[in-house]
Amino acid sequence: MGYWIFSETTTFVTIVIWLGLNIYLFTDTLIWYENADSYYYTRIILGSSLAWARASAMCLNFNSMLILIPVSRNFVSFLRGSLCCTGNMRRLLDKNITFHRLVGYMIALHSAIHIVAHLINIERYHRSQSLDAGGLCNTLSYIGNHPNESYLNPVRRYETSITKETIVTLAGITGFIITLALVLIITSSTETIKRSFYEVFWYTHNLSIVFFIGLVIHGAGQIVRGQTPQSLLQHNLSYCKDHYNEWGETEQCPFPQFSGNKPGAWKWVICPLALYVCERIIRFWRSKQDVIITKVVTHPSGVLEIQMKKQGFTMQPGQYIFLQCPSVSHLEWHPFTLTSAPEEPFFSVHVRSVGDWTQKIITECVANRNLLQNIWHPPRLAVDGPYGSATTNVFNFKVSVCIAAGIGVTPFASVLKSIWYDSCDPNRAMKLEKVYFYWLCRDTHAFEWFADLLQSLEEQMSEQGKLNFLSYHLFLTGWDDNQVKHIALHYDSELDVITGLRHKTNYGRPNWHKEFRSIADKHPSDNIGVFFCGPRSLSKILNSMCRLHTSSDPKGVHFHFSKESF
Repeated sequence: MGYWIFSETTTFVTIVIWLGLNIYLFTDTLIWYENADSYYYTRIILGSSLAWARASAMCLNFNSMLILIPVSRNFVSFLRGSLCCTGNMRRLLDKNITFHRLVGYMIALHSAIHIVAHLINIERYHRSQSLDAGGLCNTLSYIGNHPNESYLNPVRRYETSITKETIVTLAGITGFIITLALVLIITSSTETIKRSFYEVFWYTHNLSIVFFIGLVIHGAGQIVRGQTPQSLLQHNLSYCKDHYNEWGETEQCPFPQFSGNKPGAWKWVICPLALYVCERIIRFWRSKQDVIITKVVTHPSGVLEIQMKKQGFTMQPGQYIFLQCPSVSHLEWHPFTLTSAPEEPFFSVHVRSVGDWTQKIITECVANRNLLQNIWHPPRLAVDGPYGSATTNVFNFKVSVCIAAGIGVTPFASVLKSIWYDSCDPNRAMKLEKVYFYWLCRDTHAFEWFADLLQSLEEQMSEQGKLNFLSYHLFLTGWDDNQVKHIALHYDSELDVITGLRHKTNYGRPNWHKEFRSIADKHPSDNIGVFFCGPRSLSKILNSMCRLHTSSDPKGVHFHFSKESF
């Protein structure tokens, strides 16, 4: 915990402030509704469930205001590019999706509290209409049955079905729709659904439109009612509450008048919604810009490289874009890390077949090319971006450790290419002085498309006497008996039998404790950036290694862990 607070101070402070505001809003609203004179008679019927329903509603509005901001990609990119966004603040923006999830979980929590509280409220409203309730409860529930009276209890008759009152009313219908949309959004956001059925995740997330529309009009039902300010002046609460049998018979105790709360959720969400509408307009405008596919390259292991051009497109190493292919789907957009360098005359992505959408993209590109070689018509693509990611911070450290698993190497392709171009230009100065690159793959074919880049880097660094600048370690985690024999036969060769590089491929998985200890020993007083793209299980291991090997001495070595997340 100490390491996390030390290395993620800004993140820690932000979460503490966010949690503190939630606690404050909930507590302040709860206390107000428990003590406000205007809701004294409402509390006679409902008890504490009134305050719990209103306190949770307040926190729901607050978090609904925040939920869209982290996913406003252009706004986040604008903040990332501002002069004040450096160091911890930049790492905070890298966690925008994580914060989006946390806010979503908080919305789910307060939604559950709100729903349970109002179910209790409806039951108590209904029960107070019973003759068995007696006393002040009956008197309050019967107000509104005569002319010039405003009701307090929205359940007007005891014979009314509770189910009907819960669902058929405006508050009930919108509440049911909001809840259903929220359940679908949250359940489809699990890692399993997102990775295996991305289309389900994408489509259900668009139910957020339904969620916000329902949220804005939900309060129009005015289920919760309190005594009007004018009535409080005319109706002496301290006396009349004990003499309810005299209501309407004396001038001192007229029947109290009640009114519902006006809808207020729109005041919380109007600004974020306006920001997000602008975000969508920008994305739509970008989607209509022409994208020219200049080249399509088929790599081993089912990886397709698509090289493109677009007017006005500028990028930085490690950024990502969203792709849409209208011939596959007019609605779906999928994120891909850019694998080209800013210095190249094109931008590219590497697409691996991991689902229906990616398989269709590959089919659209490859099938058309093979069918008509001379008059090939590539599919139309729309591009949104580029957007910043954690990997763009590689160049902000003197020492960076880049770790990839499988196709997770794509963000580092752009980084390593940019390093190669920088090394070719002697006039360029970089803060980055040392790069450790680790790549874990299950089969030898996965190395093939990336080996050419590593060979170019190796040759360039050798010519300039900078062989120590880049230290890369390739790990093959799966192999068969024939490969083992072939590897053993050529073990003494100068170049690696798999990649053709000077650095030999390692077999099995790295001993991360040993690797991090070695790096810490070589850089005893540096801030080291650790950047990872790959499965969550390995991310947890690497994060724990950063925590374990970070020195408690402020002048010692400190590892700063970042991972890619879309």
